[in-house]
Amino acid sequence: MRKGILSLAAAVAAVSLGLTACGSDAGDTSTAQEGGTQQAASTGKIGVILPDSQSSARWETADRKYLQEAFEAAGVEYDIQNAQGDKTAFQTIADQMITNGATVLMITNLDSGTGKAVLDKAQSQGVATIDYDRLTLGGSASYYVSFDNVKVGTLQGEGLVRCLEEKNVEKPIVAELNGSPTDNNATLFKQGYDGVLQEKYDSGEFVKGPDQSVPDWDNTQAGTIFEQMLTQEPDIAGVLAANDGLGNAAITVLKKQKLNGKVPVTGQDATVQGLQNILAGDQCMTVYKAIKKEADAAAELAIALAKGEKPQVNGSVRDPEGNRDVPAVLLEPQAIFFDNVKDVVADGFVTKEELCTADFADKCEEAGIS
Repeated sequence: MRKGILSLAAAVAAVSLGLTACGSDAGDTSTAQEGGTQQAASTGKIGVILPDSQSSARWETADRKYLQEAFEAAGVEYDIQNAQGDKTAFQTIADQMITNGATVLMITNLDSGTGKAVLDKAQSQGVATIDYDRLTLGGSASYYVSFDNVKVGTLQGEGLVRCLEEKNVEKPIVAELNGSPTDNNATLFKQGYDGVLQEKYDSGEFVKGPDQSVPDWDNTQAGTIFEQMLTQEPDIAGVLAANDGLGNAAITVLKKQKLNGKVPVTGQDATVQGLQNILAGDQCMTVYKAIKKEADAAAELAIALAKGEKPQVNGSVRDPEGNRDVPAVLLEPQAIFFDNVKDVVADGFVTKEELCTADFADKCEEAGIS
C-alpha cells in the first residue's frame, strides 16, 4: 500500500445468490441454497479452513466475512470452517470437505506438518489447493496468497526504532516477543525486524534484551513470558511484539508496573484492541494488512480453479523445505501510528463506532477520525 491506503478492487462481480451465513465454530458451514443458478452448478465447491479465533480476531471478523462476500457475489458453493486451533479437527474438517465434494481447498495451516498432510491428501484426490496467508513448508499448494511478510517485520522494526528515538532513550534494551515457532510467517516477520534491529545492536545504539517465541501465538502464554522477561531485565525500554495480541499481553504486564506508555510496544493486524492501544498511547504502532484485498485475491483464484481454469499470477515464493517455487500473490502492508489510525477507519477495516467508544472518543477526535 506504500503511502496511504489503496482502494480495494472487488475480486469478482456477479449476481448474489443469497447464501446462508456462517458461524465461528468448526462445525458451522455456509453453502449455496437449493435451486441455485446454472453458474453455481457449473463450478465446483470451495472449502476454506481458518486456523482459530484466539490468536487474532481477524480470522472471524475479517477473513471469513470478506471471503464469504466474494463467494456469494460469484454465486459459487462454498464451505468455511474454523479449526479453532485443533490440529485433529483441522484434518477432520479437510477430510469432510473433500468427501462432500470440494474441488478447491484453501487453508491457513496451524503448522506445516498438519498443513502438508491435508494438502497432499487433497492433491491425491484431484483437489486444487491454496495456502492462504501462511505458506505450508514442504507442502503442495498450487498457489499462495499473503502479504510480503518480511516487509511486515521490517515495518515493525522501523516502527520501534522511530518510537524509541522519539523518546530519546539512550541505548534502550529491546525485548522481542515473537510469534509461534511453528508458523512460517512468524519466521519471516522476525527476519524482517531483526534485519532492522541487528544494525542497531551491532552499532551499540540499542541493546538486545530477552528474545522468545510464543507457542501457538497464545496471548496468555505471552503475558507469562513477558512477565518473566521483565523480571529478568527490569530496564526493558522497548518491546517488539509480533502482533497486536502479543502486544496487548505485554501492555497488560507493563500496566501492572505503571510502565505502559513509557515502553513502546509494536503490533500487527490493526485490530480494534491494537488501534485503541495506539490511541491511548500504550502501543506505538501496528501493521495494517488490507485483509479484504488478500481475501479478494484468494477468492478470485479459488473461483477460477473451481471453474476449471488455470489462473496466472505474477509472483512466487521459495519453499525451502519443498525445494520449489510456489506461484504467489503478495500484497503490501502499511505501518500505522497515531497520526494515521484514521486511514484504517477510512478504508472500512474497522468502523468509527467500534473503535471510538466512550473511553476513546476524545483520542479519536484528536486523531482526526470522523
